[in-house]
Amino acid sequence: MSSTAPDKASNPITHALNLARETLPPMHPAGRPFVAGGVAATLLLRRAWKPLGAVGALATLATAAFFREPKRVPPERDDLVLAAADGIVSLIEEATPPAELGLPAEPRMRVSVFLSVFDVHVQRVSATGVVERVAYRPGKFLSADLDKASDDNERNSVLLRTEAGHELVVVQIAGLVARRILCQVADGEKVRAGDTYGLIRFGSRVDIYLPPGSEVLVRKGQRTIGGETPLAALPERGA
Repeated sequence: MSSTAPDKASNPITHALNLARETLPPMHPAGRPFVAGGVAATLLLRRAWKPLGAVGALATLATAAFFREPKRVPPERDDLVLAAADGIVSLIEEATPPAELGLPAEPRMRVSVFLSVFDVHVQRVSATGVVERVAYRPGKFLSADLDKASDDNERNSVLLRTEAGHELVVVQIAGLVARRILCQVADGEKVRAGDTYGLIRFGSRVDIYLPPGSEVLVRKGQRTIGGETPLAALPERGA
C-alpha cells in the first residue's frame, strides 16, 4: 500500500530532531526567567570580553540543565508509593509528620531523599489521589542531609489521600543553598502518580511519611528516580 506522506523515519533531519528531543529533556517553566537572564548577561559579557561571554554561556547552560524536567513513566501498579524526587535515600526511620498538617502526633515510617545540585529538582506525585491539605512553614536553611533539617528548615508539606484511602505525606525541604520552594498543587486537587507538582531550587530534600503497615522497598544509600522508583508498597486496605 503506497502513501504520499513522507516516511518520518527515513528523513535524517527529522530523525535527528526526534533523538535530540528524547536526549535533551524539556525545561520546567520556572527556569525560563533565569535562562533568559543568563542569555542577556552572556551577550553583554561577550561584548565586553569574549572569554567572559564563554563563561556566561556555560553558566546559562548549567542553569537550563538544573531546571530540566525529563519525561518519566510510572509503574502501572496502584499500590506503590513512588519516589517524589531524584536523589539518594539518606534516611529511613520513624518520625512524626509535620505539625502544621494537623495529623495525630504519632510516629510513621519516613523515607528521606537528598537531592544534590546535580539532580533533577522537580518533584513528582508519589501516588494517584486527592490533595487534602498543603501547608507551608518558614524556617532555617541548614544542610538538607542533616537529620534536624526535617524539623528546622523551611518546608512545604502535602497531605495526599490515595484512591484506596491511605494518607501519604510528602514534604519539600529547603537546603543550605536552596531558597525557594515551589508547590503547584492546592487543597482538593486530584493528582496522578508521576506528574510534576513542584520544584526546589539548588540542593534540597524530600521526606515521605508512609501509612502504617507499608512495606519499605528501598535501602539507605540507594539512588531514586522521581516518579518511577517504588519507595514502598501500601497495605491492602486504606485507613
